[in-house]
Amino acid sequence: MHSRKLQQNDARRGVITLSVMLATIMQALDTTIANVALPHVQGSMGTTQEQINWVLTSYVVAAAIFTPLTGFLASRFGRKRVLNWSIVGFTLTSMLCGAAQTLEQIVLFRVLQGIFGASLVPLSQSLLLDTYPKEKHGSAMAIWGIGVMVGPILGPTLGGWLTEYYSWRWVFYINLPFGVLAWLGLAASVKETTPDPTRKFDVLGFSLLAIAIGAFQIMLDRGESLDWFSSPEILIEAFLAALCLYLFAVHTWTHHQPFINPAIFTDRNFCVGLLFIFLVGIVLLATMALLPPFMQNLMGYPVLDVGYVLAPRGLGTMVAMMLVGRMINKVDPRPLIAAGLLLTSLSLWEMTLFTTDSSTGDIIRTGITQGFGLGLIFTPLTTISFSTLAPRFRNDGTALFSLMRNVGSGIGISIVITYLGHRTQFNHEVFTSYLTPFNQSLQQAVQAGVYHLGTPEGLMKLDREVTRQASTLAYLQDFRLMMFITLIAVPMTLLLRAPGRSAQPAPVMD
Repeated sequence: MHSRKLQQNDARRGVITLSVMLATIMQALDTTIANVALPHVQGSMGTTQEQINWVLTSYVVAAAIFTPLTGFLASRFGRKRVLNWSIVGFTLTSMLCGAAQTLEQIVLFRVLQGIFGASLVPLSQSLLLDTYPKEKHGSAMAIWGIGVMVGPILGPTLGGWLTEYYSWRWVFYINLPFGVLAWLGLAASVKETTPDPTRKFDVLGFSLLAIAIGAFQIMLDRGESLDWFSSPEILIEAFLAALCLYLFAVHTWTHHQPFINPAIFTDRNFCVGLLFIFLVGIVLLATMALLPPFMQNLMGYPVLDVGYVLAPRGLGTMVAMMLVGRMINKVDPRPLIAAGLLLTSLSLWEMTLFTTDSSTGDIIRTGITQGFGLGLIFTPLTTISFSTLAPRFRNDGTALFSLMRNVGSGIGISIVITYLGHRTQFNHEVFTSYLTPFNQSLQQAVQAGVYHLGTPEGLMKLDREVTRQASTLAYLQDFRLMMFITLIAVPMTLLLRAPGRSAQPAPVMD
């Protein structure tokens, strides 16, 4: 009888895990899958580049604003109810995005998609932490992390393939089977948590945090196109973000029932984990934002080939997570995190040696190394961050964990794109200073007929080559910047405390 109940529990955990994976992958894919289809959406709707960017901005801002609300909603109304309605809403709004006929419609539906999708990742994480006993948290987080980490990596590949062979609308329609299967699995296997009707909604606290996050995300998304702090709009958004964040902090520590309980920040592992996942967010998507344009614009790769070459990066992440899932309960997670950071740094250093003639094998090899390193980081980091956090804080904790990863990704992308532009301009000026009559390489190129400096066309050709070389070096300098950021994080592993090894009995599910 006892063994039969254990088999039923294992089967139910398997259904929950599969359903959670589907929901997580669905949301994680949407963070990058639409990027590839954006030019096709622009052509279909006849909009400008600035207007079409709101298709991405609206989703990111809405998801960022509503992610912190996850903990309150789950506590107040029940986690299963919130998660299932989030899946339904995300799936329906995805279909509406695919069917949209105007820019206004797709932006509206992307906002709704971001609102419903905000709770999917944090609630999926907290659900798995509660479903599995503590000694199996590492394995559970390894499975869950595959969706979180691999989804954004495979998004451009899948998005490019769907757009090329079907239509940009299928980038959104693809969510339907994921959503239906996830909802069916969770509806049949998950028990509802007990709602807490006494928990009050801190309207002021949420409003201050929402304004701070929204203003900050819009500033990050529009800063590069508006030349950052030379724009009044960016200055206003920066001021709003800083002011509201300060007021939110003061309100949190002085209000009797704040939106986020400040006691959650007394857990050292959790706080250090938030800082770590912020840095992981920077490296994960920032590098992915650099490689596709580097390969397309400077190395001449077609869009689909870029996706195929970058896809093995996700394979490295998956292999690392499966290995770590088996090791996590037998070894201290801190050396694993440090090893992952060093591997990621090594791959970024190798990327600083790229040239426009680098082979496809070099790109695949460094991508697999980097993916493996990130996989070594994510599972131990997630496990150790929640190892000492009280279960009553899990819904809020997972929401903050997802928020910091997303904010890190937004900041990372803004940093590398801005740095790329500045370094390209600086490198161009430096390279131009070497174009003198005494430059032997230039003289040889002129004598060989490569450049005809006496004609406007010849000068333009020379300028294009200088710009290409300046841009190539700027990409390599960006990779070096990411390498330094990763190396800086290595000593931070000393701030983490190793979790206890005492096993707890598995919870029995009725």
